[in-house]
Amino acid sequence: MTNSISTDICIIGAGPVGLFAVFEAGLLKLRCHVVDALPQVGGQLSEIYPKKPIYDIPGFPEVLAGDLVTNLMRQIEPFHPTFTLGERVEGYRKLEDGSFVVTTIDGTEINCKAIAIAGGLGSFEPRKPAIESLTDFEGGKGVYYMVRDPETFRDQRLVIAGGGDSALDWTIFLADVAKEVTLVHRGTTFRGAADSAEKVQHLHEAGKVKLVLSSNVTHVHGNGRLNAVTITANSGDAEQLDVDSFIPLFGLTPKLGPIGEWGLEIENDAVKVNTLDYSTSEPGIFAIGDINTYPGKLKLILCGFHEAALMCQGAFKHIFPDKKYTLKYTTVNGVPTL
Repeated sequence: MTNSISTDICIIGAGPVGLFAVFEAGLLKLRCHVVDALPQVGGQLSEIYPKKPIYDIPGFPEVLAGDLVTNLMRQIEPFHPTFTLGERVEGYRKLEDGSFVVTTIDGTEINCKAIAIAGGLGSFEPRKPAIESLTDFEGGKGVYYMVRDPETFRDQRLVIAGGGDSALDWTIFLADVAKEVTLVHRGTTFRGAADSAEKVQHLHEAGKVKLVLSSNVTHVHGNGRLNAVTITANSGDAEQLDVDSFIPLFGLTPKLGPIGEWGLEIENDAVKVNTLDYSTSEPGIFAIGDINTYPGKLKLILCGFHEAALMCQGAFKHIFPDKKYTLKYTTVNGVPTL
């Protein structure tokens, strides 16, 4: 039996940007139904790094990813959004009246007047370094491509590999959790935030972490479980280091998935949008967050929040072309309910 749902905006993606879009839509008295392939809300924040601190959310010097998701859910409670979780969106069809029917892989149909794609990176998988026998130690045997719970590494000897924000942030965080932390980077400068790189350097100088530059992890060792790695310098010198866990953090390989077949204008594996309202090449379909692209695009959560606010204004105008909306500030009027 087909599960049929009716709403104003169907939001594809229950990550932070999709959740904040529910809030902005609620201020406009627009109902939202949120669909996500993951079994819980939060997107990457919940699935990949719920315990990772985030430093660039306005008003929060530091907030754990999982706590940010919890706060976003509390923020949208007054608007009573509905959710379909654990189902991937497969396609849509446009009806004669300009509305849409969004369908999931399990047959759920969402009748809506506008679609907001907030799918983050889409479907993704970690980039794995080309190290022989690396996969032998996956599945809790010492090799991890993401940090779901820092307590997993309590009092362990860790080697982290990478030069981006994730490697830097986790090196900083796990310095107070693990027994030993070694960060290995193939270059001499980092791709991540300069402030984070400076913090890692200070931790290294203070003896709290070991920093190994111009080097790569080239071999993993163990009998059923990881117990050592070989670190090889660009000069050819090598050393074997006893470890409990190895965490290569080389980013994710994103894939648009079925949305890439929707006929929307795509550029560099992202959905191209108009920054006036983050509309796509198909009227009534919008894209916000990491899944979109435009000149000057920054893949930051706070930028996605801004995009969500403007997108909802655009969706309101699309749904009610003859209705004028007067912006009302929540500082004066509070938060209305649907």
